[in-house]
Amino acid sequence: MSVREWQGITIPVAGEFALDGAHTRVGFVAKHMMVSKVRGNFAEFSGKIVIAENPAESAVDVTIQAASINTGVADRDTHLRSDDFLSADKFPEVTFRSTAVQDFSGDEFTLVGDLTVRDVTKQVALKAEFGGAATNPWGQEIFGFSAEAELDREVFGLTWNQALEAGGFLVGKKIKIEIEGEAVRQA
Repeated sequence: MSVREWQGITIPVAGEFALDGAHTRVGFVAKHMMVSKVRGNFAEFSGKIVIAENPAESAVDVTIQAASINTGVADRDTHLRSDDFLSADKFPEVTFRSTAVQDFSGDEFTLVGDLTVRDVTKQVALKAEFGGAATNPWGQEIFGFSAEAELDREVFGLTWNQALEAGGFLVGKKIKIEIEGEAVRQA
């Protein structure tokens, strides 16, 4: 395993890694009817992580297929793919491209980047955690990570909602992004 010590943690040596779709979840949580949470994920995505010699100069580039959204309820998923929300036919990809790695504290850091949804790009900051590096049973070098952020969906043009008779709205404005992942070194 090609690792090195950096600021008290063991990290991979510089190189390019790809997200492992079988061991990565790109998920989200949204409030429903102001009382409960609906969880979902995107089933189709790809991503590249470049670990730089100076880890603060590392980069992430992820593409998510908007139509792969899954909350476990077919009618809701169809609505989320529609023009009311993701408009997946017109805007098939959601992308994230990092612009900075900041605020290192042990294995935690902030990953800043440009998130594009429905052709609207906004800067977001993901609170991230490095999970460790290892070699899997097939001899591949891997590392784990997690990241999360809270976003206002309306800044991306996702403004559809329905007023509730008792007050409030059907869908919450804030969306929590939750990512748990594993990346594999590319040859």
